[in-house]
Amino acid sequence: MSSALTLISHHLCPYVQRAAIALAEKGVAFDRASIDLAAKPDWFLKISPLGKVPLLQIPQTTGEAVLFESSVICEYLEETQAGVRLHPTDPLERARHRGWMEYGSSILSDLWGFETTGAADAFEQKRQVIAAKFATIETVLGDGPYFAGTDFSLVDAVFAPIFRYFDLFDTLVDHKIFSGLARVSAWRQALAERSSVKAAVASDYGERLMIFLKQHDAYLLRAQ
Repeated sequence: MSSALTLISHHLCPYVQRAAIALAEKGVAFDRASIDLAAKPDWFLKISPLGKVPLLQIPQTTGEAVLFESSVICEYLEETQAGVRLHPTDPLERARHRGWMEYGSSILSDLWGFETTGAADAFEQKRQVIAAKFATIETVLGDGPYFAGTDFSLVDAVFAPIFRYFDLFDTLVDHKIFSGLARVSAWRQALAERSSVKAAVASDYGERLMIFLKQHDAYLLRAQ
């Protein structure tokens, strides 16, 4: 029986990335297995109640345990793995961080429409919603470089994959989402330089994301 955890993944999934980042920050050895979500294998459907990634397979003395949902996986790692803490020790601050993790998930939901819509009006609506949410975050950030200051946290693990989308989006359209948001922009840069963030995706991530946009005939590719 292998002692390594296995992260069941998809090349573009931001929720997989947050789990991979948490594993790396904790210094946990893990294997990675990617699947095609357009043609989900039977073995995957048998162990994924929602048919989604990520899954974390955990070896046991008899068989294995499987966790689903990225937030659950991250919390499990925080509770069971030694090393650097990714949540504040204070209960109130910890709860606050969990709230901002959910806020990040709401931005990911908005980004789905932003990157997949083929209509100009829907694109602009999502752009304004996302810009407003980042403007709110600007008001709660401190001096950085991370969400909680000098300590990297699970909130950072949630937002790093969000910012990664814009590495490509910035080359396609002047979306102005981060205009005037100095703290958010500095946070974005700090996360991009983190080794765990860099390692969370393969080198062909940008190419795969561009293919995804073309497959959806995204307005993002035509916007000026």
